[in-house]
Amino acid sequence: MKNRTSVSELSEKLGYPSSETIQGLRLLKAFIKLSPLQRSEVIALVEGLATDPAPGGINGRFTPR
Repeated sequence: MKNRTSVSELSEKLGYPSSETIQGLRLLKAFIKLSPLQRSEVIALVEGLATDPAPGGINGRFTPR
């Protein structure tokens, strides 16, 4: 939206996004720029971290699989 009046009106009606929302959008934008292979690797990594009870590995450091 290039019209600044419309943006300010929307901000007044809807409020401002939270920092978590902004960070999520930044991560999504970065994820979309990845190649399909890199995307699948990121998804596999996140799924592994979500299901692994101790994702830290040895001495709390991440160890790739």
